[in-house]
Amino acid sequence: MARFEDYAQAYETVRMERRNGILQITLHTNGGVLQWGEVPHRELPQVFRDIGSDPETKVVILTGTGEMFSGPRATPDRKLSRTASEWDKTYWEGKHLLSNLLDIEVPMISAINGPAWRHSEIPLLSDIVLASDDTAFQDSAHFPNGLVPGDGMHIIYPLLLGLNRGRYFLLTGQTLDAQQAKDLGLVSEVLPRAQLLPRAWELAEQLAQRPRLVLRYSRVLLTQHVKRLLHDLLGYGLALEGMGVAADTPNVGSAGD
Repeated sequence: MARFEDYAQAYETVRMERRNGILQITLHTNGGVLQWGEVPHRELPQVFRDIGSDPETKVVILTGTGEMFSGPRATPDRKLSRTASEWDKTYWEGKHLLSNLLDIEVPMISAINGPAWRHSEIPLLSDIVLASDDTAFQDSAHFPNGLVPGDGMHIIYPLLLGLNRGRYFLLTGQTLDAQQAKDLGLVSEVLPRAQLLPRAWELAEQLAQRPRLVLRYSRVLLTQHVKRLLHDLLGYGLALEGMGVAADTPNVGSAGD
């Protein structure tokens, strides 16, 4: 079992505070907007593992810092380049990023504080999803940028939007604003940013009144279908994404060198 005191200060990209069993995790880069890259990709699977191993947490709130939930918006001039062997680390982290998130066996509330340009599937996997009125969603990092959307996007968006709308979203680089996201069922409430975290805490305090095992087993039950889809499809998607990346990455040396 993990203890909050042992992991709360252990990560570069996550600030944590816990009151009365409610844990708020705030994503950031150097105190500002989370800039997606190698460090959060490495840290978040471990963060979620620690949180999921701590029996003292009853509810989790997930939010970001500043004017965006996650950035930067990807552009083709920053195209990913990795060999197949280099991709293995990305493959491992990508699988555990989402599986460890869903292994947090207490209710989760996302308070999306602005545009989620990178890995927006992460906050959308919470049980209750709130968004500021300037939030927007786009999968900027994958198909529009020459990559297969295989790291969970291919599962979560068709699941939440419906098969055809989800595929359209991924293949066209569509941007959804907060109200569109609410109308399409991605989020449940749209609020001014100043009201976002107070509302998340209000809901968390309401949930935390329920018995501990009711909280835990409700989360387990309500995520089971998503976990089954991830089990069946996430590794395959990551492998295909990696093959696409490796195909465009120049070989360095050869077996005979």
